Amino acid sequence: MKKSNAMISQLRKDYFSTPVSSLISLVIIGVILFVSLNIFNWGVVESVVVPDLGMCRAADGACWGFVSEKWRLILFGRYPYDEHWRAGFGTFAVVAMLVISAIPYFWTKTGAKFLMGGWALTMVAFFVLMYGGVFGLTPVDTDAWGGLPLTVILTLIGMTASVPIGILLALGRRTEMSALRVLSTGYIELVRGVPLITVLFVATYIFPLVLPSGWNIDAFWRIVIGIVLFQAAYMAETVRGGLQTIPKGQYGAAYSLGMKTWQVYVYVILPQALVAVIPAFVNSLLSTFMDTSLVTVVSMYDLTGSLRLALGDPQWRQFFIEGYVFIAAIYFFSSLLMSRYSLWLEKRITAGKSH
Repeated sequence: MKKSNAMISQLRKDYFSTPVSSLISLVIIGVILFVSLNIFNWGVVESVVVPDLGMCRAADGACWGFVSEKWRLILFGRYPYDEHWRAGFGTFAVVAMLVISAIPYFWTKTGAKFLMGGWALTMVAFFVLMYGGVFGLTPVDTDAWGGLPLTVILTLIGMTASVPIGILLALGRRTEMSALRVLSTGYIELVRGVPLITVLFVATYIFPLVLPSGWNIDAFWRIVIGIVLFQAAYMAETVRGGLQTIPKGQYGAAYSLGMKTWQVYVYVILPQALVAVIPAFVNSLLSTFMDTSLVTVVSMYDLTGSLRLALGDPQWRQFFIEGYVFIAAIYFFSSLLMSRYSLWLEKRITAGKSH
């Protein structure tokens, strides 16, 4: 009872303390209710969920029948229809390992060994399933990869590989070796000065021209390289920001213990700096997750691109809003889970420091 009274008192203080604030609060509440009711009416009450074109055209609400009809094309793109189980199972395995990796129980030495082995097996399984050509699986070229599997694997590899490169670039930008500092700074500023779409074009169409004769890198891996190198520049600035939060006394204390430079950074400086930039890391992760939609311009179809393929059917094209709401929900809930986990991780680390 006391908690309820305290909550009501706080609400009055925050939103209804004066006539003006009360009026503003009521207007905002009214707008939210009006919009919410209309969306609920459109998306639920008057919606159509069966893939019946006639019913959808006659309905006043949303046509979720479009999603019911095209969901496999949206989620898996041009991957062969009869082989969707392979793409689905491979993506599920990767997501499952991400969830397992987020559980503190597996952060011990024993757990770390399990994670290393688990990730090795998962990545091998993913690419075996996606590529095929072994164990009786039909070969599937990377040009046919798309949808959610492509989005997930590009995000995973892009972030995982860009972190160590970004750390090295950040350290290179702070080093006293002039040549290395100039090279690191020049790379970071050059890459940050161009949009990702330009990097993807260069990786897809220009990079093959400078390779030695007879060399050929698959288009998928050229895109992966482009995303990694692009993200590494931003990761370097994120890490550099974390390094600047460490007091100089930490360096002196570590050196006074007889540590070598690499030991100072590995055991003292970087663990603190990386913890300090967890929010920025998550922001980079979300950015990479969203930016995978740009691969459409180089003829690969991620989740957004696969929706465009589905909308290529003229019979269903008018229901594009429902399609975009569907993939927006996937992006939103994925991003929400990542951001909430980031907040939980920050609190856990902060609590650990206070003890």
